[in-house]
Amino acid sequence: MPNYRRAKVAGGTYFFTVTLADRKSDLLIKEIGRLRRAYADVVKRLPFETVAICVLPDHLHAIWSLPVGDDDFAKRWSLIKSGFSRGQSSVSRSVSQIVKREKGIWQRRYWEHLIRDEIDLVRHVDYIHLNPVKHGLVSAVAQWPHSSFHRYVKRGDLPADWGGDVGDTPSTKFGE
Repeated sequence: MPNYRRAKVAGGTYFFTVTLADRKSDLLIKEIGRLRRAYADVVKRLPFETVAICVLPDHLHAIWSLPVGDDDFAKRWSLIKSGFSRGQSSVSRSVSQIVKREKGIWQRRYWEHLIRDEIDLVRHVDYIHLNPVKHGLVSAVAQWPHSSFHRYVKRGDLPADWGGDVGDTPSTKFGE
């Protein structure tokens, strides 16, 4: 069995990609309220800051800053995934998924990247906000409702017309 190693830095800032098992599904958008509740429950139980987030139909991207002395993002994702899955119908599952009490909704693994510096952070925030345009879901970032982009505009960090056509925006050649 492979030994996956994750960069764990207490109080670190991390970029994540978390994906449904069925890449053709729109479950995350269809059940966005359920996802928000599961996410909020975990933030109350094990606090962290969501620096940026974008929820797409079959996956989501997020950047989290963990509290000083805390590196347990794995527990948080486990709780979010299980909280969201609770009450959902199971899909066709393998013996392994049944034994591990998984519903087969999520991919087991997820992508994580430790943010190295301010430039790395800005690039990943841009990537997250541009993702709905990259996937052809909208033609401008502001059109996608399930994104922290709107919080950035409200704070004055980004103009409302930032991120129209992908060809006119910063590089999106990383993150997935």
